[in-house]
Amino acid sequence: MNRRELLKMAGLGSAGVLVGGVKAEAEAVTPRYAAGMPPVTIRSVKAIATAPQGANLVLVKVETSEPGLYGIGCATFTQRAEVVVTAINEYLNDFCAGRNADNIEDLWQACFVSSYWRNGPVLNNALSGLDQALWDIKGKRAGMPLYQLLGGKARFAVDAYAHADGKTPEECADQVSKFMSDGFRYIRIQQGGYGSLYLAQQPDFKDAGFGKPTDDFMDPVAYVQAVPKLFREVRKRCGEEIDLLHDTHERVQPVDMINMCKRLEEFNPFFIEDPVSPENMDWFRQLRESTTVPFAMGELFNNTNEFVGAIKNHYMDYIRCHVSQIGGITPAMKVARLGEFFNVKTAWHGPGDVSPVGHAAHCHIDLAIWNFGIQESVFFSDQLREVFPGSPELKKGYLYVNEAPGIGVDVNEKLAAKYPINNKAGRWTIRKRDGTIIRP
Repeated sequence: MNRRELLKMAGLGSAGVLVGGVKAEAEAVTPRYAAGMPPVTIRSVKAIATAPQGANLVLVKVETSEPGLYGIGCATFTQRAEVVVTAINEYLNDFCAGRNADNIEDLWQACFVSSYWRNGPVLNNALSGLDQALWDIKGKRAGMPLYQLLGGKARFAVDAYAHADGKTPEECADQVSKFMSDGFRYIRIQQGGYGSLYLAQQPDFKDAGFGKPTDDFMDPVAYVQAVPKLFREVRKRCGEEIDLLHDTHERVQPVDMINMCKRLEEFNPFFIEDPVSPENMDWFRQLRESTTVPFAMGELFNNTNEFVGAIKNHYMDYIRCHVSQIGGITPAMKVARLGEFFNVKTAWHGPGDVSPVGHAAHCHIDLAIWNFGIQESVFFSDQLREVFPGSPELKKGYLYVNEAPGIGVDVNEKLAAKYPINNKAGRWTIRKRDGTIIRP
């Protein structure tokens, strides 16, 4: 539907709105609620599950009492996708049917406490899908892209970082050079992922028949020695102008992390991501006092309250959370606003197992907040773009959203159904040489 139809649906007429730079005919603006019209209510909430690019993606579609008016939100918890689908279809649908679609905060709080126990990843992701879909609806009714409802643009586009990987430091440096030529100014560097690269021989746990044959291995000592060498090679080959990031994925003991970061200071990293696990947050004070390296933290946080002390105490420089994991746009905006008061910036988690709807939601927040830091980029395949028309565009290191009302991304349900999800848990089992599990 076009902009005029959306405004008419919202009870606003053309509202004298600028359309294509020309002011539309002036009509009296009578908001729906002021005109005594019944509110737009939720008719149904359902899950759409698909995996066009391999990773399980879960979306929420909220249909309303207005014919043709619906919203789409991201609820992707790729490792437990089918459980999220059940939570959406069997619980959220009945809970939300008939409620006022305008009252996002009230709906969020009601859903949040409805299960009594809260802040679990399954229900938070389901809630995120609902929350994002409601913001999508509100933008469509207003005839505005979401960032306008969040305060308008604070920047023209969203600065993003690329991922450079290689089996050797030299291979990684080659990728960095390529991304620099494509216009990227921020690049994350990793050598061989997180596991088997640091394997000199068959690990003892496999010789002993312990665990599963597919379990990965990591030698934390070799890893700590390798990362400074990686930074040294990339800096030597690519210069000081590029900002370099690195993700440790919480897999190193705190004392080893302190020693590694002290060695990294001379290479001026943009940030080191997730230096300790959530169970080791008390180490952050010593980590901060021991090194000047900036940190991004929070990818494994579920509860927004986990950010309060870390932000207040300046333990982190960048808020590194998975927006759907904490419940969507509504709580993410609260965390971002808190960070602004303490000069902590955002760096939302945005890998390939976030749907294009979720990536667009990140970008709308990024455009509107003052304390934006950086955004993780992802390259959408043509297949994925066909399933998700309106996906963000990546150009010269910047992410752009389209100017359609709401989040701006739709889902082709017929095409999505051609790519079913699976219940594989993913390869997150990584062990030390003796078979001890390393926690991400």
